[in-house]
Amino acid sequence: MEKMATILFVDDEDNILSAIKRLMRKTPYECLFANSGADALKILEDTPVDVVVSDMKMPEMTGEQLLSQVSSQYPETMRIVLSGFSEEDMIMSAINEGRIWGFIHKPWNDAELIQHLDHAIFTQQVIAERALLRRTVARYKASHKESFGDFLGSSMAMQHVYSALEKAAPSKASILITGESGTGKELAASAAHQYSGRSDKPFIAINCAAIPSELMESEIFGHVKGAFSGANSNRDGAATLADGGTLFLDELAEMDINLQSKLLRFIQTGTFQKVGSGKVEKVDIRFVCATNRDPLKAVEEKRLREDLYYRLNVISISLPPLRDREDDALVLAQEFLKKFSESEGKVLVGFSSDAEKVILSYSWPGNVRQLENGIHSAVIMSDGPLITDQDLANVLSIRLSDLNPEKEATAVGSGDNERRRATDSEHMESPQTSTDIQSLAKTEELAIKNALDHCDGNVVRAAGLLQVSPSTLYRKIQSWE
Repeated sequence: MEKMATILFVDDEDNILSAIKRLMRKTPYECLFANSGADALKILEDTPVDVVVSDMKMPEMTGEQLLSQVSSQYPETMRIVLSGFSEEDMIMSAINEGRIWGFIHKPWNDAELIQHLDHAIFTQQVIAERALLRRTVARYKASHKESFGDFLGSSMAMQHVYSALEKAAPSKASILITGESGTGKELAASAAHQYSGRSDKPFIAINCAAIPSELMESEIFGHVKGAFSGANSNRDGAATLADGGTLFLDELAEMDINLQSKLLRFIQTGTFQKVGSGKVEKVDIRFVCATNRDPLKAVEEKRLREDLYYRLNVISISLPPLRDREDDALVLAQEFLKKFSESEGKVLVGFSSDAEKVILSYSWPGNVRQLENGIHSAVIMSDGPLITDQDLANVLSIRLSDLNPEKEATAVGSGDNERRRATDSEHMESPQTSTDIQSLAKTEELAIKNALDHCDGNVVRAAGLLQVSPSTLYRKIQSWE
């Protein structure tokens, strides 16, 4: 039989312990025995014990002293006194002070003793489970971050990003960051640098899509005077400037494919030559790269060298789009509102409730960058004191009915209402049988599909009609697929 719990009995009289041994053989509990308080403490050092049952009057260390020490060192262990009636006042005092949980009288009734122990074990298990839950919650709160580096947001999607960055930052390995435009790839690279051992060295960022291909080699490696037309002086490139620190190459897949081979050699050897120079220079750089493309597809399309991809993709971090970040959009919007209200000298105190719904229901295809620019524009154009849903609709060039179809529905004429009531009454006259009732999951799927059909497949409008966020519908649709 599996032992459910462990009980330690402590008594200086062998006949008492022998009687308890015989009785406890019939129980599912593992029982340990000690003749003194000192022996009991040694057992407790080596063995987890759920309940300690101790005699009160023992030489050298009394039961009260033993249980008081157990209370201090092993607070989740239940403490019970086995005592005579003459000690009841002292026992009640110890109970009131929290040193012991209860007591069993000598001589005892076998059935009552086992019942008392069953109760104690049950109580101990409840206490232990609650303590475990508290510790679990405490660990979760300690690990759950509302921000990291310059990132802001506490969604579960961002917790994964924070955890990945925290683990990757101290390493020297290259990082490849993927994600849609506007998700914060440079912020992720900056955070990896900020939490690394290189944080006191330079962080140099280059956007490969923003620099003409003919100038990119010079931008990365630098050039010497006369290397090409317009090179009127020597110039250090990002490779030299980032020595000891981090070089971030954004939109890597937009770099000229021929230059990628030179970049690969630079990453592998740490050496390079400035344009027009024969001198080989060596630097110590941590590489972080990013792309808004699917890197494997970019390799397939010959936009990204396969060997460069695998050389850089030691640590891969994917940034979630804003639509998959739960309520982070509203948190970010409030922070942007505060920032731009101050910089523009406007007195704006928040968003109307309808504006908050717009923020949470809009898909934000441009992600955080679009949200930031949108709030900035709304701050400038709003008369305040609240940013309204119409302010946001104007900025985003959208119709509110696309996000809140229920508002459109409230404008339906009374004739439509009458027809709806007539239809409803017909349905009421034909009660469903149990065979007509569908599962909750099937009903939910049918409701979503009906909403999508009604909105011609527009997920945002369908989400507004169902009064859920678009990200919820995206997840549901993906689960069906």
